[in-house]
Amino acid sequence: MTAHVLRPQTVVGDHKVTTAEIADDISARHADHPRLRAILRVIGNCGVDTRHFSRPLDSPTVSGTADVGERARAAFTDSLVMAERAAVTALDSAGLAARDIDAIVTTHTTSWSVPNLDIHLVARLGLRPDVRRVALTTVACPGGAQALIRATDLIAARPGSKVLVVAAEVLSAIYHHSDTSIESMIYKALFGDSAAATIVTDTPLGPGFVIEESLEYVLPDSLDRQRGRISAGGIHFDSTKHALAAANDVMPRLQEWLGTEPLDFAVIHPGSPRIIADTAAALGLDDHAARHSLDTLAHEGNLGGVSILRVLERTHADPPAVGAHGATVAFGPGFATAALRGRWHA
Repeated sequence: MTAHVLRPQTVVGDHKVTTAEIADDISARHADHPRLRAILRVIGNCGVDTRHFSRPLDSPTVSGTADVGERARAAFTDSLVMAERAAVTALDSAGLAARDIDAIVTTHTTSWSVPNLDIHLVARLGLRPDVRRVALTTVACPGGAQALIRATDLIAARPGSKVLVVAAEVLSAIYHHSDTSIESMIYKALFGDSAAATIVTDTPLGPGFVIEESLEYVLPDSLDRQRGRISAGGIHFDSTKHALAAANDVMPRLQEWLGTEPLDFAVIHPGSPRIIADTAAALGLDDHAARHSLDTLAHEGNLGGVSILRVLERTHADPPAVGAHGATVAFGPGFATAALRGRWHA
């Protein structure tokens, strides 16, 4: 069974922050860091010009010293506000009412809350009390692609279902001046805050990506390459030097799954310029085919689980040819890969 993904609708944080402002903040807080010049050079080359935070850069829950409780409350509150806005826009653009939705799949990693995003949105959007729910809470960067896979599964189990997919992340919550490794400094400049939503159905409600197959793959012996960590100061994101090679290590399995049929387009997670370029090359595509991922990284940064939906939204604005074959690929902690293969419908 195929699944049709409508154009996602993205909401970004209210506060635009430039890379120069991030660099100035790091310079002011870490003037004595022995590798400051190298850090600033790497930040300048991370591929991000601007990103949007849900709160100002100098707020307690971003570059300040708020504790884990305050950061978690702020991150969930802001995620929920953005998620609701994105979901309402997605429903309106599809011409659907909240009660038309049969299932909701959410992905949200950057804070802890029980009940989670799914149940809060049932109440806020006015979804039916019997709506089916899947809440992904620790998937992080592959969250958007993983949510689309779960939506496809729900449709296969119950044909005719209309599934609302919502992703929301406040990655500014992991901006900590207590984290001083080069990797941590890069993450301060790499991440942005946002939410996105889309509708997935088994019959087309409009143009978009048609999912025909999916892949979930965990790279063996890779648990330490990227991981989250909780302290009294909040949620942290750590990685090792081996994380840089993780996407390439996945490529043989991804290429085996894709087979020999050439691709016309790709929706690639904007994890970094290297991840985008290496993935595009492995898929037999050039920088032009990866332009929507590169543009997302440059203007909004790595949006975690929201990223794939944002890149897919950009793809709608400059779409492939009707019937073009494409793939969606996202990577994240684990080291986990979520991928979808299909074609463009119009």
